[in-house]
Amino acid sequence: MSSPATPLRVGLVGYGLAGSVFHAPLVAATDGLVLDTVVTSNPERREQARAEHPGVRFASSPDELWTGDPVDLVVLASPNRTHVPLATAALQAGVPVVVDKPLAGTAAEAYELAALAKDRGLLLSVFQNRRWDNDFRTLRHLVDSGELGTVQRFESRFERWRPRPKGGWRESGDPAEIGGLLYDLGSHLVDQALTLFGPAVRVYAESDVRRPGAEVDDDTFIAITHAGGVRSHLWASATTAQLGPRFRALGSTAGYVKYGLDPQEAALRDGLRPGAGAAAGPAGWGTEPESDWGTLGAGDSVRPVPTLPGDYPAYYAAVAAALRDGSAPPVTALEAAAALEVLEAARLSAREGRTVELEARS
Repeated sequence: MSSPATPLRVGLVGYGLAGSVFHAPLVAATDGLVLDTVVTSNPERREQARAEHPGVRFASSPDELWTGDPVDLVVLASPNRTHVPLATAALQAGVPVVVDKPLAGTAAEAYELAALAKDRGLLLSVFQNRRWDNDFRTLRHLVDSGELGTVQRFESRFERWRPRPKGGWRESGDPAEIGGLLYDLGSHLVDQALTLFGPAVRVYAESDVRRPGAEVDDDTFIAITHAGGVRSHLWASATTAQLGPRFRALGSTAGYVKYGLDPQEAALRDGLRPGAGAAAGPAGWGTEPESDWGTLGAGDSVRPVPTLPGDYPAYYAAVAAALRDGSAPPVTALEAAAALEVLEAARLSAREGRTVELEARS
């Protein structure tokens, strides 16, 4: 590990959508971190990475990141099927790891990785960036401040209108690829619900393959009963011709309704970067216009609520701090394992057409 004055060197495995749009820009924008090496053998992606991050080095194999002169942190933005073997290898070699969601294909694998990281005294975190969406940060503030009263029902949607499959491993029918919306968008939906309202005790789900030529679920609904009594209803769909609200949270004294998506992904795709000035956009990073604000209230008494800025940079800032001072990472492997238990229960529920009970973990 480098000295406090020296940036921590980060090795990034994969430079597809996750690596190039999310991880590389956010790592590069984080004080105390430097994007040192990208692992990709694709010539076009190497040229893209070289143009976007001058001075970055390249490796053809992930194990080059933890042999010889190992980096200080490995980030896995590679296909889902590689997460467990590559995270295991890095941890066994003594290198901390950030894994894009989902951490693993099963909760059992996630718990094994968590145990390995704990045994080695290493950071293992999962990139659940949607905890830093502008709408989620706003809703979490409203829940924590009591402005909704006692929350009774929570609705959350990641819906799209994509009537034709795009192809690629995310839409592959091979179970080894861990594709489909349940484990893709569902990972975010479930993580947000558990973060807000605590452990799940009961899960019901409906999961369908709707589009011609599709091989995996593209229209999924999950109902969670939380230990505290809140009911979460979650939708992940690529077949939604008219989109519902991103959030609808209903409490004993007020409700919060929010449409639209956090602007950070679109900004990153457009080449904008976190930080001061024009690079972050005219209104500042993660901000949205008043016309996009959600509403809070009950009955005829409803008012717009300013949306807190989205803050994806906070994730890697917290990772850097955890590596420096040994504090807990911003998302733990155990939290990811708990979400995977819900996703596994949802898959079982959809397959067998029944509600699945979950045992509370101590």
